[in-house]
Amino acid sequence: MIHRSTKTDTETLDRPSWRDYQSGLNRSANKKKLISGIFKAAGLFFLILAVGYGIISGLEGISFSHLKTDYFSPSNGTKRDAALDRVLLSDKKHVQNLIDDVSLVNLEHKRIDVFTNGDRYSVDTTLDIPLQNFILKKLDTSTARYIGIVGMDPATGKVLSMVSFDKTDPSSNLCVDSKFPAASIFKIVTASAAIEKNGFRPNRELKYNGMKHTLYKSQLKKKTNKYTNRVSFQDSFAQSINPVFGKIGVHYLGKTALEEYAEAFGFNQNINFEIQVDPSEVHLSDTPYQWAEIACGFNQETTISPLHGAMMASAIVNQGRLMEPAIVVRIVDENGDVIYRNKSVSMSQAISSEASKTLNALMAATIRSGTAKKAFRGYRKDKILSRLNIGGKTGSMDNDTHDVRYDWFVGFAEEKGGAAKFAVSVIVAHEKYIGLRASYYARSAMKAYFGNYFAKSQNTASKIKNK
Repeated sequence: MIHRSTKTDTETLDRPSWRDYQSGLNRSANKKKLISGIFKAAGLFFLILAVGYGIISGLEGISFSHLKTDYFSPSNGTKRDAALDRVLLSDKKHVQNLIDDVSLVNLEHKRIDVFTNGDRYSVDTTLDIPLQNFILKKLDTSTARYIGIVGMDPATGKVLSMVSFDKTDPSSNLCVDSKFPAASIFKIVTASAAIEKNGFRPNRELKYNGMKHTLYKSQLKKKTNKYTNRVSFQDSFAQSINPVFGKIGVHYLGKTALEEYAEAFGFNQNINFEIQVDPSEVHLSDTPYQWAEIACGFNQETTISPLHGAMMASAIVNQGRLMEPAIVVRIVDENGDVIYRNKSVSMSQAISSEASKTLNALMAATIRSGTAKKAFRGYRKDKILSRLNIGGKTGSMDNDTHDVRYDWFVGFAEEKGGAAKFAVSVIVAHEKYIGLRASYYARSAMKAYFGNYFAKSQNTASKIKNK
């Protein structure tokens, strides 16, 4: 008893009071909350840091060389998590890097496979394969040094055909080569500027002295005599009369306006495409006679690619909008995931919708009564071409050594009363003998494209009717 009582007294002395006991519990709980809060704060900090890094990396962009080494081919030789491997290509520059070693010219199939660091990617192109194969079979290379043909959907910029022949380098793609003199194709730019800056209309009367296809300084003077020729603005475009356009460049437009409209149509600009394209170039000095040369295309320094020519023709039937070209629809990796998908992008509003209608009329006159009349003879009676509104612009020029004759056609065809449109650009460099001309290639391409289009439309209508 005494022993028990003594033990109880000892326990009573060592045990804290009720109030002290409750304070201890509160201190313990607060300590646990503090430790838990620290861990939560640390986790939140690292989460914010990771998200921030991802955003910054996305804004800065990831070069495709980085994608290929760090994502598609891990250094440890093992496949990463599928979610990490599925890296999207954000723009055409990344696509360029992926398909850099692959030729997209003269393709005979719509899909091609690309191999990078042991990985396979399927590239779906925009090509219209029946049209592409038709043009490939149509090529007459017997008298040509160069041929470049580009077909395009004006509304989207999608390349429907890309065919090239280079006698000196069979592996080259002349369709994206900007070394060719633009010649009278540049009259499209000059005419556009005259329409918007000076209110020119198709029936406006203009005057010139001398020959149609020469350009002497004396032809640029404002003079009228018994030898003076009078011609409408529309006919001067259709017949590609150099002194008329030279005078427009000197007396109506000048250096600033010519530069402004050249850039609006894509000259001296980088063209965003899945294949590297050198910019088309035009450079104006402070010399009025040089303005005249530029305005009518009577020089070899203004250069353009067939791809760019198709873009210009497209703008005329696309309410004046210049679209970025595209030849890739999408890219799929070996897991079936889409890592790139094309989106139509407007490059610039080259001219107003109203101005594009006027230029459309000028280019239609080129087909009807101008420099392309011979190539399109009988088109109004043709069962396919008669259903189309057709316009174009021709151009021609010798090289420095006069052993090559550059022959251009850029133009369009649009369905009467319908939505279908097609633009085409052709360059042929003839050697000693003149072979199949650019305008004939263009006519054949238009007929082939719309022949297939009308046949598909008819089949679709028949299926709907028979349901």
